[in-house]
Amino acid sequence: MSTVPPPEVGSLEGVATKPRSRSTTPPFPVTGRQKAAIFLVALGSELSAEVMKHLREDEIEELTYQIANLQRVSTEQRDLIFREALQILLAHHYVSQGGITYAQEVLERALGPQRAQEIIARLSAALQVSPFDDLRRMDPLQLVSLIQNEHPQTIALILAYLRPHQAAVVLSSLPAELQVDVAMRLAVMDRTTPEVVREVENALAQKVAALPAQEYTAVGGVKALVDIINNTDRGTEKTILEALEAQNPELAQEVKKLMFVFEDLLNLDDRAIQQVLRAVDSKDLALAMKGASPELRQKIFSNMSQRAAEMLKEDMEFMGPVRVRDVEEAQQRIVNVVRKLEESGDIVIARGGQEELIA
Repeated sequence: MSTVPPPEVGSLEGVATKPRSRSTTPPFPVTGRQKAAIFLVALGSELSAEVMKHLREDEIEELTYQIANLQRVSTEQRDLIFREALQILLAHHYVSQGGITYAQEVLERALGPQRAQEIIARLSAALQVSPFDDLRRMDPLQLVSLIQNEHPQTIALILAYLRPHQAAVVLSSLPAELQVDVAMRLAVMDRTTPEVVREVENALAQKVAALPAQEYTAVGGVKALVDIINNTDRGTEKTILEALEAQNPELAQEVKKLMFVFEDLLNLDDRAIQQVLRAVDSKDLALAMKGASPELRQKIFSNMSQRAAEMLKEDMEFMGPVRVRDVEEAQQRIVNVVRKLEESGDIVIARGGQEELIA
């Protein structure tokens, strides 16, 4: 496998922790939350607000509490926190370039073994670097030749760790009967012990570089299968779904429910949207639209006459508050209509791996 050329160590100039003169500044914050609070305050309100948009509600509450209780922070402490943040960001970048091992090698050259190990240790859990990391850097067709003779359960485990578009190519390239077997195993996969993952890694060690062990290995499941199927061609999708329906109808129905969700109406062209609107129940549409995003609402309204759009808006307003479950059920009924229209050939849902259409 090709390796990523290491960057110049000079790119970390000024990042390494340097000896500091004695100071009378208050003790350095001992918790990550305190450091995060100081970092946000130093960024300023505008940038901090942008960061907050990407945090969970409980994280925002905790950071707000920490910020409210901050004492005076020296310039020296603030600079140390910025330097530490830069080191971690660079480590993230190196991991994305060449993996954990590569990142550690670069950091050791720049910061020394001890500091590099500290940063990598802190990142390992947060990054959740998955097993088979090197496989995700390989060409999908190379992967096919690498794993096609493995046991179907082994192939399913590996696909669960690949990126959906990559796993889709691999799954599509397998023989039809093997596709179905692997798909079934992937859909019912729940948790895999670290020992099993390491055993599979060791079996592939002669073909790919050794991968770091991973403690948390909950992978697979219906969602993983749906992500892969959505990136396959229509023929592969049909083969897998037909086999699932024959062998496990309940599982097939669960997969179908996740393959096209209500918000995916945004991906349909105007002609398809208009056909869907003609086929759905007006009451279902009004109820489903109560939970639609502004973008989807606009797309629906723009494909209706002004009079019809006004009537739909009036129906939505007249309903008042509605139960989430009722909205979801109405959206699912509309999704079912979309699937029937696709099966009959009246509309086309673009999926990964399909050939381009010619008008």
